[in-house]
Parts: sequence; C-alpha cells; structure tokens
Amino acid sequence: MTDDDSTPQGNAAYSRLLNELREGRLNPGDRLRETELADRLGVSRTPVREAIRQLEADGIVTHIPRQGAAIRTLDYAEVMELYEMRAVLEGTAARLAARAASEIEIEELIDMNQQMATLGNAPEAFILNRQFHGALFDAAKNRFLARSIRALQMALLILGPTTLTDPDRAAKAVEEHVGVLDAIKARDGALAEIKMRAHIEAAQRVRVRALRTLPDRIPGYDGDLL
Repeated sequence: MTDDDSTPQGNAAYSRLLNELREGRLNPGDRLRETELADRLGVSRTPVREAIRQLEADGIVTHIPRQGAAIRTLDYAEVMELYEMRAVLEGTAARLAARAASEIEIEELIDMNQQMATLGNAPEAFILNRQFHGALFDAAKNRFLARSIRALQMALLILGPTTLTDPDRAAKAVEEHVGVLDAIKARDGALAEIKMRAHIEAAQRVRVRALRTLPDRIPGYDGDLL
C-alpha cells in the first residue's frame, strides 16, 4: 500500500496503533482483530484495515495461519542485531552531525537535553528523547541515513516501551547525551561516534536485562546467555 492509497482516517488509526506500541499497550504476539480495534479507535473497519496493511509493510505485523494479523515477535538474535545496527547508524549520524550541524541546531539539542534532565523518567521525557534523536538525525544532513534509521526505528517499536522507563536509565541517558553533544560542539566526529555508540550499547544492556523477565515472549532467548 502506498501513501497515495491511504486515507486520513487510515493514517490516524496507524498513528494511534504506533503509539500503543510505544506505550506497551500493544505487545509482541497480540492479535489485531479489526472489529475490536474499530470499536476502540472509534472508526470503521476500513481505516483499521488500512492501518494494519501499513504496519505489515513496516514489518511490524505478520499474519498467523488460522488466526489473522498479529504484532510480530522478535527472537533474541533479532533484538541483538537491531541494537548492533542502531549503534552503527546512530553513531554515524553523530559523526556527521559533528561536521554538518549548525550552531543553532547544536544549541537546540543542548536545550532539549537540559529539559530531559528536569523531567526524569516522566512520559514527557520519552517524547522529548525521541525528538532529541530525531533532531540529531536531521543535523547529520544525510537523507539516505535518515531513511535507514527510520526503518530501524519501526522494527524497534516491536520491543515496546523505551528503556528510559528504567528508574536509573533516564538520568544516565542525559549524561550520555552530554558526552555526545560535547563532542559534536567540539566538531570531533570520531569522538561523537564513540560516545553515541556507547549510549546505544548502554540502552542495549538495559533491554537485555528486561528480557530476563520476558522469556516466554522472546523466542530463542536463553537466560543463561545473559
């Protein structure tokens, strides 16, 4: 399905379902029943069907024989591979931003991170964190990289809520952002990439710890490996 085929109601339903994934109200393995979703979202089944098709194109939804559409379940190896690619792509974005970001863009990133510091791990901080990373990608000024990162972020949605929900993670993330921003401000691309990779790897460690509580939802997971 292309953007030209979508309707405003279908796009709205799609956005609502993406938010439910981010917030953990939709989880891997959950069935997507058109009638139930239409009732919950207050729309007809047609836009719900459109939204499910968009999610399927994103790789978030799969069709289970004799059951229908469901949120994909990532296996343990896929989770690790996603974070490996995230470290590569976002590290590259930080390196490019050190070269290409304007002073105004850098100041905006610093301001956003300072706002995050005041919010702790409140839901508003999660939104601001997404905006921070999005602004950094924009500052890298590479459209091909931005598209690759957006595709990866869609797959990461399957994992559910951000790791910033961890009590200690929000404060540490702000500190890690400071390291990235200091390197970008100094126009040190190599250091910015190192700092961003370390930031993503720290989030990965939190995610791996969280997987210990979800062995039934992570095929291929073996607690002894962690």
